[in-house]
Amino acid sequence: MVDRVFTNCEVRPRPGDGETARAVAVTGDRITAVGDPEAVAPASAERVDCGGGVLLPGFVDAHTHLDVVGRREAEADLGGADGPADCVDRLLAADDGDGWMLGFGYDEGEWGGRRLRASDLDEASADRPVAAFREDLHTVSVNHAALDRLDLPASSVESEDGAPTGVLVEDAAEAVFDAVAPDRERTREYLLAAQDVALAEGVTAVHDMVRRSHAPRVYRDLDLAGDLALRVRLNYWRDHLDAVREVGLATNHGSERVEVGAIKTFVDGAIGSSTARLREPYSDAADEDAVGAWRLPPDELRELVAEVSEAGLQLSAHAIGDAAIETVLEAVAAVGEGESANARHRVEHAEVLTGDLVERLGASALVVSAQPNFHRWAGPGGLYADRLGERRVETNRFRDLLDAGATLAFGSDCMPLGPLYGVEHAVTAPTPGQRLTVGEAIRAYTHGGAVAGFDEHRLGTVETGKLADFAVLAASPWTVAADAVADVDVTMTVSGGEVVFDARR
Repeated sequence: MVDRVFTNCEVRPRPGDGETARAVAVTGDRITAVGDPEAVAPASAERVDCGGGVLLPGFVDAHTHLDVVGRREAEADLGGADGPADCVDRLLAADDGDGWMLGFGYDEGEWGGRRLRASDLDEASADRPVAAFREDLHTVSVNHAALDRLDLPASSVESEDGAPTGVLVEDAAEAVFDAVAPDRERTREYLLAAQDVALAEGVTAVHDMVRRSHAPRVYRDLDLAGDLALRVRLNYWRDHLDAVREVGLATNHGSERVEVGAIKTFVDGAIGSSTARLREPYSDAADEDAVGAWRLPPDELRELVAEVSEAGLQLSAHAIGDAAIETVLEAVAAVGEGESANARHRVEHAEVLTGDLVERLGASALVVSAQPNFHRWAGPGGLYADRLGERRVETNRFRDLLDAGATLAFGSDCMPLGPLYGVEHAVTAPTPGQRLTVGEAIRAYTHGGAVAGFDEHRLGTVETGKLADFAVLAASPWTVAADAVADVDVTMTVSGGEVVFDARR
């Protein structure tokens, strides 16, 4: 017996192939028919009016940090700030008067200047510790009170003329994360706030990167309590590997809502902090040997791939620079093609891509888990031009990757969490080798994410037998101007056949 039918909509069952329908019938949490309203369900079934919108598969954010999304909701949101003074104003406006003052998401590219420094953040407070996290999370700026509290080795702190600037990168930035780690109840508040943001963006599934966090326990508690509307894959950091193996977990273990995903590792850093590992030096570096840093040296990466594969786990390798991407390809190939294919290992970001790497990724079993919103740094005068010079055209080559046969899954890295924002950047990318069609970009944000999470049998398309997870848009991203895709509103989000977000209410 059909429970309800979603109608008055243009259904795109498999975005990218042009097929459309006018209704979707749901029984329980599964799709039972896709077609015309009169044919898919009896007149007695509950009708859910989609307001003439476009019904797509629910978006799968294949790389995010939901606790950070929640922190941006609860603490100071520095995204879009136009300068240090604006960041300070936002920190003060969000301050609760106790403990650390925290802000998330600043990008100095927004004001064409330098990263925040201790002297800037002293304006927010000279006595209490203040931390402002750059959008890529590889850099944290702190005030002098925070430097005193952290008591980091001088070698790990950026300095100028012998004095610390307050700009911390990589391991030093992680020390700040550890210092401000929330307890379980606060983590629950952050994740529920982030869930609201995700559902309002049409996201029904996330691959969350978790480390030294209460998030795995909180997600499972929310699932048991019936308060989790998202589907969550937990990608644990490599320092959890022993614990994951000891308790007998493997990739895809879990419930309908919470599953074990991959083991995540950093191979290199980020372009914004000049720590992504490149084959050639950074264009704006004074040191001609400045090629970035290894977070995990190649020999250790090969050992990790072997351990992860032997344990029946998927590997998720953060690799941004071309040297780092090449190292991931070599490490996975060394394990053996059969094992690698079964494990469906992933390379995260894969930003700097020379032609040989594009072809090798296309021929490999690796899933390329990428972020199309990073294209906002790809134009002339942007971050990529500053750091990479003419090599900016070799970043995020989605068209070339697809043409080479690569499996492409899109995520946001919460910069920001918004699939349509990412789709717009994919279809308006600066060069043909970077640019996708609307259908291709949406497919990478739906079916691609499902494949990256071994979930293509239940997610990623609107087809009979699959879970009834949908996003309903107010307008068609195929018909609006390319530079207006991000402005299309999500009017309804459905998870397991239940309406979990309705903008019209």
